[in-house]
Amino acid sequence: MLREHLLTEVSNHVLLVTLNRPESLNAFSPDMIADLTNTIVDVRQNSQIRAIVIRGAGRSFSAGGDVKSMGQATAVQMYDHVGKLNDCILAMDSCEVPIIAAVHGFAAGAGFNLALACDLIVAAEDSQFAMSFSKVGLISDGGGSYFLPKLVGPHLAKQLFFSAEPFSAERLHQLGVINHVFPLNQLEEEVLKIADKLAHGPTKAYGMMKKLVSHSFTASLEEILEQERITQTLMGTTEDHIEGVTAFKEKRKPKYTGN
Repeated sequence: MLREHLLTEVSNHVLLVTLNRPESLNAFSPDMIADLTNTIVDVRQNSQIRAIVIRGAGRSFSAGGDVKSMGQATAVQMYDHVGKLNDCILAMDSCEVPIIAAVHGFAAGAGFNLALACDLIVAAEDSQFAMSFSKVGLISDGGGSYFLPKLVGPHLAKQLFFSAEPFSAERLHQLGVINHVFPLNQLEEEVLKIADKLAHGPTKAYGMMKKLVSHSFTASLEEILEQERITQTLMGTTEDHIEGVTAFKEKRKPKYTGN
């Protein structure tokens, strides 16, 4: 599908979403955020989509907030804008299929946080990531205050927030923030390989894994153990579980259907 600010296409059960404001390094516009949210939500009604890739057109993944329009919004408009961004992040968190961020160039500010909200981050070797909010006197929005400290610890998170200095993909890979790093000319090919593998995996199990990992940040061990108990009971009734066991016994590759 073609939109002015967001491109989508489906290939082999993978939904490819391209942020498409290259003239502004894919800075967020209200329409882009709303359409991204709606696109993610619509996946719930489309069983043919079993993995999502979010990427950026042009020279970068996303510069985050559009600095050109900053300083003009009223308090009400700012509150509403961040609320729309929150809706997008929550939709990604509740989406039951894996979401991959394919990052090249810069991922700055809310663009960095959009990548953090994905389930996996795959980046080009020369890409840079920055929590650039303090450069314009703002705090992190889009979930950065939630995601980043849990990944790198409070002190390094505060360094990234305070300094707004860019971190290389390789440094973040070493810290466990980024899953894979590839040369830029191999990024698309490698991302699609990962997405294809996920799209042909046990989709129901992936969705439940996402929920359990999210809950683990706020739940006690006892609560997670009980959630695992209930969820595993449900997983045992799925077609994918039966297929996985059968394929193992028959010494062949399983053919999952996402059911």
